[in-house]
Amino acid sequence: QVQLVESGGGLVQPGGSLRLSCAASTSILSIANMGWFRQGPRNKRELVALITSGGSTNYADSVKGRFTIARDNAKRTVYLEMNSLRPEDTAVYYCRVVGFDARIYWGQGTQVTVSS
Repeated sequence: QVQLVESGGGLVQPGGSLRLSCAASTSILSIANMGWFRQGPRNKRELVALITSGGSTNYADSVKGRFTIARDNAKRTVYLEMNSLRPEDTAVYYCRVVGFDARIYWGQGTQVTVSS
């Protein structure tokens, strides 16, 4: 069982930046990939960014060039650096990890609101 604790959400003005963190309760060396998803008030949950155990990354087209995902194995943490934020980035952001055993774990979510 892997527990995930997210932090870093909040209110930011358009054009601003935030960094989300997701800390895992166990070593993330056993985790195949880690990702961030988001769900707006009227949208389905969608993939934002993904990073594999080998460090390969994948981003939604809407965030390419603005968001960066990174993982720190020693700190058991995955990060999402978000720059040039837009109102349409407003959502609850969820961390998800998938183990090499194919088990999936979700964090509780953290609210990001982009508004002037």
